[in-house]
Amino acid sequence: MSVKLSKRLSSKKKKPPKNNAQAEVLNKLGLEAFWTTPLDPTSMLDISTWTLENQAPLDLKDLPHAFLQRLWLLSPDARSPSCKPQHDTPNNANKSPKEIINGFGESQCAINPLDLVTAVFMSANTFLQQEMTVRMMQCQFAVPLVLPNIDPEEPSHFLLWPLRSVVSQWRSHFSDKNRKVHEGDLASTHMPVVSCVKLGHCSVSKSQVLNNVMNGLRSPHETFLHRGIDGGQLPRRLSNGLVEIGWYLPTGDTTRDIFPVPVVISNLRGDASTQEKYVSLLCQVSSAVVVFCGNLRDKEKQLLASCKNMASKLILIDLSDTERNENRVVGFVDQNLELDMGLPRGSVLQGGALSEEELGTRLCDTLKDLLPDKLKLVTLEAAAKLAEEQGFNVDEGVSCKKAMATVEEVLKGLDEGSAQFREKQLPLQGPLWSKLAETEKKERKQRKEGKEIDPRLQKEKKDILVELSSYKMTPAMRIFTNALFTTDKVERTCFLSWMKLKLQLMQTKKQNSPEDPFLNPTETENNDRMPEHSDELENGAHDDLEDSDSFCTDSTFEDEQTEEQPVNTEMQISEQQFEIDQDHILQQSTTEPQSQQIEDLESTHDTGIEQQLYMTQGKEIIENKECFREQFADPVSQDQNRQSGENGTSTRQGKQQDKLELTLDESNSTSSAEQQVSPDVSFEHQEVSCSQPFEPDPSSLGLEHFLREMGLIFELTRISPGSGSQNVLRLPSLATDLLLYGIPLEIMDGDASNIPIRWLGCVFAELKRRLPQEKCRTRVLTNLGVHHARNAEILSALFGVKFPEGRKRSAKGVYMVTLCLPDNLRKDMECDFLLLIDVEGLCSDNRSNALIYDNEMATVATGLSDVLMQNISSHVGADLESNFTVIVNALLRIKECGSMPICQLLVQDEGINSVLQASQLKRVSDMLQTETGDRETNNADHYYAKTTSCTTCVKGPWNNMSLSEPTDTQYSEAVLKLKQNLFGALKKCAAKSEATGLPEFMSRLCAVWDAVREESFSISLQNTDIASAFSLLCVELSQWEDTFLEHMESWLMGATSKIFATKAKALDPAIQKSLLSELKDEAKAEVKAEVGKLRSKVEAYLMKDDLNMNTFRPILMSNMDALQERVTEEIMQRLEAVNETHCSSTQLQKFETLLEKEQESKLHTLIENSRSTKALLQDAELEEEFEGVWSKLLSSFDFRPSETDDITARVTKILKENLINRGLQKHMKKLEVIGQNQSSSFYVYDEHFGYRSRLKHMFEDNNRLQRLEAQRVACGIIDEYQQFVADKSSSPADFSDSYITEVLENVEKALKEKTMEIRSAFEVDLKVYLCSTACQDFQKLHDRYAKDRELLTCISATKSNYLAEFIYQFRKRDQCQRMAQAFTSMVIKPTVLDYIYRPLGVCIVEEIQGKALQYRSRRAFHQSLLEELIKEDCFESFLEYLQSYDSFRLRKVQETVVTHLSESTNLDKWRQLRLGEIVGKFAAAVSKTAEGTNGVLSDAKPLLERVCLTLETDGDVDVTRASLDGPLFSITTEWDRFITCLMELLAAMRLDLAHEFAQNMDVTQFLQCLPIQPHDSLFNRVRGCEKQCPLCRAPCELEEMGHEVHRAVLHRPKGMLPHSSCSLSSTSCCGSITKCNPGEGKDTDDTSVECRDLSSLYPDWSISPEDPSSQMPSVYWRYVLARFNERFAREYKQEPAKIPEHWKTITREEALNSLNEAFLSD
Repeated sequence: MSVKLSKRLSSKKKKPPKNNAQAEVLNKLGLEAFWTTPLDPTSMLDISTWTLENQAPLDLKDLPHAFLQRLWLLSPDARSPSCKPQHDTPNNANKSPKEIINGFGESQCAINPLDLVTAVFMSANTFLQQEMTVRMMQCQFAVPLVLPNIDPEEPSHFLLWPLRSVVSQWRSHFSDKNRKVHEGDLASTHMPVVSCVKLGHCSVSKSQVLNNVMNGLRSPHETFLHRGIDGGQLPRRLSNGLVEIGWYLPTGDTTRDIFPVPVVISNLRGDASTQEKYVSLLCQVSSAVVVFCGNLRDKEKQLLASCKNMASKLILIDLSDTERNENRVVGFVDQNLELDMGLPRGSVLQGGALSEEELGTRLCDTLKDLLPDKLKLVTLEAAAKLAEEQGFNVDEGVSCKKAMATVEEVLKGLDEGSAQFREKQLPLQGPLWSKLAETEKKERKQRKEGKEIDPRLQKEKKDILVELSSYKMTPAMRIFTNALFTTDKVERTCFLSWMKLKLQLMQTKKQNSPEDPFLNPTETENNDRMPEHSDELENGAHDDLEDSDSFCTDSTFEDEQTEEQPVNTEMQISEQQFEIDQDHILQQSTTEPQSQQIEDLESTHDTGIEQQLYMTQGKEIIENKECFREQFADPVSQDQNRQSGENGTSTRQGKQQDKLELTLDESNSTSSAEQQVSPDVSFEHQEVSCSQPFEPDPSSLGLEHFLREMGLIFELTRISPGSGSQNVLRLPSLATDLLLYGIPLEIMDGDASNIPIRWLGCVFAELKRRLPQEKCRTRVLTNLGVHHARNAEILSALFGVKFPEGRKRSAKGVYMVTLCLPDNLRKDMECDFLLLIDVEGLCSDNRSNALIYDNEMATVATGLSDVLMQNISSHVGADLESNFTVIVNALLRIKECGSMPICQLLVQDEGINSVLQASQLKRVSDMLQTETGDRETNNADHYYAKTTSCTTCVKGPWNNMSLSEPTDTQYSEAVLKLKQNLFGALKKCAAKSEATGLPEFMSRLCAVWDAVREESFSISLQNTDIASAFSLLCVELSQWEDTFLEHMESWLMGATSKIFATKAKALDPAIQKSLLSELKDEAKAEVKAEVGKLRSKVEAYLMKDDLNMNTFRPILMSNMDALQERVTEEIMQRLEAVNETHCSSTQLQKFETLLEKEQESKLHTLIENSRSTKALLQDAELEEEFEGVWSKLLSSFDFRPSETDDITARVTKILKENLINRGLQKHMKKLEVIGQNQSSSFYVYDEHFGYRSRLKHMFEDNNRLQRLEAQRVACGIIDEYQQFVADKSSSPADFSDSYITEVLENVEKALKEKTMEIRSAFEVDLKVYLCSTACQDFQKLHDRYAKDRELLTCISATKSNYLAEFIYQFRKRDQCQRMAQAFTSMVIKPTVLDYIYRPLGVCIVEEIQGKALQYRSRRAFHQSLLEELIKEDCFESFLEYLQSYDSFRLRKVQETVVTHLSESTNLDKWRQLRLGEIVGKFAAAVSKTAEGTNGVLSDAKPLLERVCLTLETDGDVDVTRASLDGPLFSITTEWDRFITCLMELLAAMRLDLAHEFAQNMDVTQFLQCLPIQPHDSLFNRVRGCEKQCPLCRAPCELEEMGHEVHRAVLHRPKGMLPHSSCSLSSTSCCGSITKCNPGEGKDTDDTSVECRDLSSLYPDWSISPEDPSSQMPSVYWRYVLARFNERFAREYKQEPAKIPEHWKTITREEALNSLNEAFLSD
């Protein structure tokens, strides 16, 4: 599987599927095209081989490729149907869950995973199915056994061929002597098969139960897909009728194993009642059938009854609904189902109430009881026969049958033993081939040493050649080659695959224990417990494995019934390519005797063979080989090549050597006429004894041995040219076919340590002829590891190729596969083909010459490599040192030759031995990566970049004993990482050297092989000490380098401190340049001194070592030089980086400082505006404000000026490309003036116009108008350019090449819009003028920003962050400001005003009492009121006094207060004093709370509450805190900033209040501000007792508190009361009551009381005849009544009172005197 073939393996077309639901699924998955042209293994090149990352599928059509890609990576989620949507899919939003589940929907984002697997299997041919099956088994996935047909009317497919390649090991639980590791394949191994079907609807998942059966208590693996996984709930469209199988394999651990023997569990998908044909097949081929029974109908009951008759063992699981008893399983025959159906006891399991886990345990226990000897053993091979009889299509058709029969013919006689078979049928790989290699090596060594060739050695070689010439092609090889020459690609592929599997199975059979009944089933043939109907199955299964009939069926291969697909012309492989022109291979001659032939061959073999390899390309090969010979430093071959060049032309020499090389000996040409006529030559083998007999492993035989023999048959044509038949001559073409298909080509025979140079040359010549000549660049990737490192498996995991597995000891050698790179990788790797080389069998035997052979193989493989993957086995043990030295010696030899591949390391586990070997190999590889030679000639760009090896750990499934062991969870990622490292190394090769073609590869192979045979190395092939010593030296040197690097790192830290110490001087160019130069000189000296110490250590190490390691002194010294230069360069770069970082950071700090300053100023202005206008700024407004600050700062910022960096070259290059694109190359000379002094303006000349145009306008004032128009256009373009320059110069950005491109495009656009008859010279001159001007204009811009370009990029990239911070700061400050304002207005100001005004009311009262004597006592206040009334002489006032005594008094008090406030001057002083006090207390409380909160973001609410609490506690102030309970103050802010805002607002409030207090005061407004009103307080002080006389309503005048008896000073006459209607005959209150109105004074009506008994009537009043004040109204009231008697009468609407006449004579003075006397006397 290396190169995409033009014809796929299934070369016949299938019929297109019918348009049904199944076909719709294929269409949705994008697989409709692969139904007629199926996918084959070559398809995996694009799907998996070149994939470097695990990409999630984006669409349904990506799922098949994703499945295959993940499967090749053995990913546990390979079957996942999930797609990663490219964007949110709103289409599903309007869909119901049913619409999403039923069908795929418009989004096509999910499918049932079982349908996905089925669809891919349907779209793949049988060979890809085989690859998929193997990998699915490695993932512990169930694999298809019976695949339903996409057309329901057609029979389903029984997949037997894919199962044949599933091979695994296990340990069965038998006696200790038999508990050994066994190996077998899934198709032919005898073992129990348990089939599971479902009848009726079941609530449990059958697949989940089976997963629990196969996994037990271990971590469950989803072997069978079920409804509980992703996509499992979706309906199945393709997979109903699919039969899957899972293979359980025991490990021999009784505590872990579930079953003691291997068991196959099959699972029929869908309801068995609709698939009776499948059920019938499973019942006949299974050891036991498990039926999951739900609620059954009549049809299902009949099917269940028929299962009992067909199945060997039937187990029923009752899952029916207990409420529907009539349909229960036990009810359709009788309550005792086991008895009625004749089932053994325990055959029915009740599972209705059990979970899947519990049911799995029950079923597992039941099966354990039947194992290992109660179930018949069957094979899937025999099952295929029964399937064919029942009408199923078995995939092994006619071509497969024919191929398998051919394999049987090839391997006839193999039962006698592998050694005997190889001796008879594969004789060329015997001791003669090995001895010939040894003889030629000795000859070359003697020739290199300048000695004469030993005659005995020459004679020995002649004898070997004579004996080899007598060989004849054996029957096995004749049949083998004829099978490969078939034109049926399917048959040939089946032949190769089956031959490989057959050989593996036969060797496995011999290695397995003969007492194992599961591999030797003859012991079970007479088992009486087996049903009679199973005889046919068992007999079919027990046929001899070597009988071809047991492996083939009579069914037709489905691909053969369809038409042939079209041929791809790109890589066409026609039948004509099977024949090679004989003129290119041999020229026959029969005139010379055989002895002369041999002598000529001996003398010309070294140089003649290589020329004969490519007759059409001989000269090219010789030249290439000369180069490689010089590279590998072979002095002998150099001398020979010089002699060859002197003796004649290469063409003539090649013809002569061809003639000598391919001459027939007379005996062979005349002895057998049949040999000349027959197309296939038969040779008889003759044994020859050798001094050192070749000892291959007699038990090893693989496909590789037959392919090796095929190459040796062709190689012998150089000894006996006439023996080559037409088929023999076609063998290189055949090998090329196989190589292109993916069959490895053996480059070196490791068993004989020989290389068939002529055979390989012809194969490569044919390969080069077939491949595109212009695309034949190659790179070589080699996997080098010991025999147990699983080299073949690793390359298969990486690239999907199939190399011989060295662990099987099939064939020891070096193998190659060719891979064609896709277009995207060709560009990156600068090559077209990747040659994969695999070394198998390295260090695999203990023969005497094994070490030499291993060293030769490793050296050849390493010498061919561009990239070398050193594969470190996980089984590194006692042979660690020998394996290690072989690899190291190979690296040392190739390095000595002047070549060194890029090394990559692969570790298969993390054990101490593996890690140790990996670290040692990495040190050696890194050491040898250093370039040697003249340092002046090396490319400086690549010299300092040391190539280091990458180490990757991959824990692959190949380390597992069996398929039952899980794959490492990190395996997929590890494989991708390894592949990325390898491809990265190949890309490095592209930068290191140019890829070579196939001829160069062949020449390189010849040169390396010559160097190996001649041992042109200072290290002997048997020497192991130097490798160990060099490795130890590398370890020591690595430690010394680490110490050196640590020292330089410490020095660099000190230098960094010096650079950063120049803080203020960082931007001074002179200071920084001087310091940097000083540090660089110091660094160079320091590195030189330290490396000198390392050199001394290395010299001392080499001197004390007994081994001769002077050969590697240049490598070590070169490594020291490279280390010094690399570290010096790195230190220089880091110093410059540190210096630039320091300068840039200083510039950045400067910029941020200035930006912060500008932002602070702008924020302050914005906050003030926001506070004054109370407007909330939007983000857009803030962005505009910030943009102004940003632009202003960038325009004024002092960027560091650029050093010499002229942009003229860049501008010229852009203009040159523009002119070339426009086809104006003829004007290139005009570009030379760019960058020179530019003239002041652009002028239009006559040369800018064509001759016809000038002639046309000749009479128009000498072409004046036309020139003016062109000049106007040019001026317009220049003006536009100047505006463009102005815009770019104002923007904070460095010069860009796009500026010039835009200027040129503007010129072209402007000229295109104007229709003028003008030449291209005008356009070119104008562009040159503008570009010259641009060089001057944009140079200034570039000079400004170039030095700080990265700084400008940095601050431009973070502009959004600065903007966000600006907006954030404004929002926080504005929020802080607003919160401070709210706190001031809602808490502080109310508290301040309350503190100021609350005590003012009391102060005013006290001041009034101090000034007005009438307010000092209640009687004085009453007296003053009465005096004021009589002086006022107003009836309304008296009336108000008498009727509303309290309100009248209050009004008088208010008038007094208002009058007092209007005249007072102390109020402003009091308020200012209180204002200062409360503000000071607030400031003290805030300061106390602010302690320890500087710069801290805090929650404002608790801090504000602390301020209030402090004010209340320390300042004795009542604070209004109700407003703090809301969310307004629950924000986080910087407390110190909030305090600043708060104190500013507090000061502003104080100023405002002070100004307000200084203004003229409105008394009414002032009184409204007072919490305690002064008139209320004053009135409460003078109001006295509230009681009034019950008779005259005179107020009580007693001032003593708590008096019980009230007494009035002045009683009032009756006429002043509204109740009196008679004359007043009595002068006293009591008399009046007695004489005139005896019931008048009563509080209640209709009560007669004695007037003299008032004390009893009013006990709380002192009204008695003895009381002078109560006997007669005072003069005061007599005067008032006499004065207003008429008015009182009118007011009361009654008759005037009858008063004595002398009352009318009382004067005001008398009344006032009586008033004074009354109050004084009292």
